[in-house]
Amino acid sequence: MNVKFVVVAALSAILMQGCAVVASPTGNGLLYTGVKGPVAVGQSPRASKSGQACATNMLGLITTGDASIDAAKQNGGITQLATVDHASTSILGLYSQFCTVARGE
Repeated sequence: MNVKFVVVAALSAILMQGCAVVASPTGNGLLYTGVKGPVAVGQSPRASKSGQACATNMLGLITTGDASIDAAKQNGGITQLATVDHASTSILGLYSQFCTVARGE
């Protein structure tokens, strides 16, 4: 086996590890990830309002945003939580977005 090939492959795998990845219940896809999943259930049984808050990563170099539950509640005008979910998207490890979705009253 060619030693140069093995070294390049190992270094590439190490360098790609810190790229734009997101939380996913199934793991991140090499080309594309687009998943949703649960986070928590609150006290309110009703959910007529919805709010979303997102954080974005580009190239594994720049990350911005506030994907907190409080930000999602504020964006939806929610005072009593019913549920909190997340939505994650990643494209080629170059762009990723993690969103928190709050529902309630």
